[in-house]
Amino acid sequence: MASPSRLRAAALPWPRTTALTTAAVLLAALLAGCGDDDVSTGATASLASLTTQTLDWTACPAPDEAEGGGTAPSPLPNGASWECATMRAPLDWSRPGGSTIGISLIRAKASGPASERIGSLIFNFGGPGGSGVTALPAFVQDYATLRTRYDLVSFDPRGVGRSAPVTCKTDAQLDTFFQQDATPDDATERTQLVQRTRNFNTGCENRSGEVLPHVRTTDAARDIDLMRRVLGDAELHYFGISYGTQLGGVYAHLFPTHVGRAVFDGVVDPTQNPEQSALGQAKGFQLALGNFAEDCVSKPEGCPLGDTRQDVENRIAKLLVDLDKKPIPGIAPRLLTQTAATSGIAQSLYSKDFWEYLTEGLEQAYDGDGKVLMVLSDAMNGRDQNGHYSNITSANVAINCADEKPRYTVADVQRVLPEFRAASPLFGDFLAWGMIGCTDWAVPGAAYHPDVSAPGSAPILVVGNTGDPATPYEGARRMAEALGTGVGVQLTFKGQGHGAYDSKDPCVQSKVNAYLLNGTIPKAGSVCG
Repeated sequence: MASPSRLRAAALPWPRTTALTTAAVLLAALLAGCGDDDVSTGATASLASLTTQTLDWTACPAPDEAEGGGTAPSPLPNGASWECATMRAPLDWSRPGGSTIGISLIRAKASGPASERIGSLIFNFGGPGGSGVTALPAFVQDYATLRTRYDLVSFDPRGVGRSAPVTCKTDAQLDTFFQQDATPDDATERTQLVQRTRNFNTGCENRSGEVLPHVRTTDAARDIDLMRRVLGDAELHYFGISYGTQLGGVYAHLFPTHVGRAVFDGVVDPTQNPEQSALGQAKGFQLALGNFAEDCVSKPEGCPLGDTRQDVENRIAKLLVDLDKKPIPGIAPRLLTQTAATSGIAQSLYSKDFWEYLTEGLEQAYDGDGKVLMVLSDAMNGRDQNGHYSNITSANVAINCADEKPRYTVADVQRVLPEFRAASPLFGDFLAWGMIGCTDWAVPGAAYHPDVSAPGSAPILVVGNTGDPATPYEGARRMAEALGTGVGVQLTFKGQGHGAYDSKDPCVQSKVNAYLLNGTIPKAGSVCG
């Protein structure tokens, strides 16, 4: 979930990359105005060839390196094949008649009778920067019930995977980048951190300068509306997770009357600027760490990490201090540094399913072996076992920095450090220093926070998890309020981990399924768990 400069808010398996500022602040509309007028009359004419394009659905290839590599998706449970296609979209939405880029799509066609098919259900699993083309096959079993009446569709957003990917560094350079100290202790280390951030950002400009101005969340929202039209749907049916809720909220603001049935899960707070978001995540991850420790010490067989919750937390804190002074062997030839260990711990807190690996990794690290924590850190940063990186870090930085207006300085971080440390002794420094991630970025940021007000939209189900570390629970209430009266309908899950539907809680899944499949919206304020 974290790069040396910040953590990323995302849905499993993608927390956030250059600054754990939970989701990134969004932009105000890239084009003037909002509502359903997505482009001017002249622009609409220029879009005619794009809105009427026919997608060429073919067997899906193996994911490329930018998507994370691997093998082609296995057949679906009923033996059907995954289908992939490329949709053309304007590079610059203010000039829709200009050059285009390809947006990579994947779908699993509905498994039920054609007569009961509702349409397409488009997923964004978070990041920003995560490949939906690889995520949907990984999680498709979780959505088998929804597939009975929907074609399940996901995509690589612009700047991600196969969709005009942003690249900033080579694999070897990223190995070095992720080894470096993200929490400076003195003036020399602060200078080094700022310089490394500048070097990374300059690499993005040098390798992907043409794309960088056009990866804002408003651009992705316009791509989704084009996708809706090309797929033949009168309304957008949508399932957004983590950053996907921010993208969905911006879509609803721009195209309120195009919204069909939509669910936001693991909800980004749309009212916060990046500093407030980072502080919220510091509190969220500290809460999740405490819940992990409490669970460990409550086990009948005892906890190998300590005798009490505070004891467990203290030992982890000491490990990180020791690693700052002397890293231990990780995955040769790399060492487990303080930064890598922090990333690995944070990754583990995204799901209760990972807690056993965190326990194992900490036990080994106390004995001088950093392999397990490094595997978890690599998963956060998009590195496979062969040393290849997906472009999740590069895309995450590019999208966040295009969206976020503030450009924080060392002085800004030093000002807020006491508050961040009070919020989280373990993650406070890491998240605070992540605020400088957009230093000297080539493109101005769009806004302090997104506008998600959506008067006239159909109801949107907003699901918040009380134990969510990456998108703290309060964000769900604020999203529901910001969407507007009669639009945002909040459902609470009293659970652990990032998001709620993938917890497989029967109450959450039944209420979400009832809305998406039958249009039955739960009573506002409903609680599961």
